[in-house]
Parts: sequence; C-alpha cells; structure tokens
Amino acid sequence: MNLQMEAGITGTQTITVTEDKTAQAMGSGTLPVFATPAMIALMENTAYKSVADELEEGAGTVGTLMNVKHVAATPVGMEVTCETKLVEVDRKRLVFEVKAYDAAGVIGEGTHERFIIDNERFLAKAEAKKN
Repeated sequence: MNLQMEAGITGTQTITVTEDKTAQAMGSGTLPVFATPAMIALMENTAYKSVADELEEGAGTVGTLMNVKHVAATPVGMEVTCETKLVEVDRKRLVFEVKAYDAAGVIGEGTHERFIIDNERFLAKAEAKKN
C-alpha cells in the first residue's frame, strides 16, 4: 500500500441545513437546529473525500477519532460550509483540522483522525465478527 500522502491537502463542502439534519430529527436534542451528529458527519465526509484521490485502488480511510466543539446553532435553511486540512501524516494515520461555519461565523471546530485501510481486508475482518 502506497503511503506517500503529504500534509497540506484541503477539502471544502457546503450543505444546506434541512429538517432531516436537525437535532430534533436525529434524536440528539429537541430543537430544529443543525444537529451535532450532522456536523460531525459533514466533517468526516469532507475529510475523507479530500484525500480519496490520493489513495491507491482498493484503499480507503476510516474515521477513528473526532475531537470537536459545536459552538453555535444554525437554523434550517442556512448553509453550512466545512473546511478540512490534513495537518499530520504518520504512516497510515491521518490527522485533519476541521472547521464548520455558517454565514454568521464558526459553528464548530477541532480535529479528526482517520486511518488508511485496505477495503477488502477491513470488510473481511468486520464480517468475521459474525462467526
């Protein structure tokens, strides 16, 4: 497996907060505002997509650690933009700075860790748990 990835890779993704992405809908709270789990999913998705083209065929990444603060609420209808930056590469371990913001400013930020994996071996190991 080629592990020649270098720090500095960035990713950006913008979504609109819809009803299905609210704390109320996701069960993480009772209010109709952008849910923390939805913010985390956006951060993970942006990070993994940012490095996907750098991987060899058959390789992927899996999230292993998320350390973020959700510091401001975003109502339904507003856009949220996520920015990620690969700041550390330690063999198969990738560390990203992650930040999400809406038109009013930062709503969340922190770090996210992913590991490069061989997709087939990873799935085989997961499936073996059934036996």
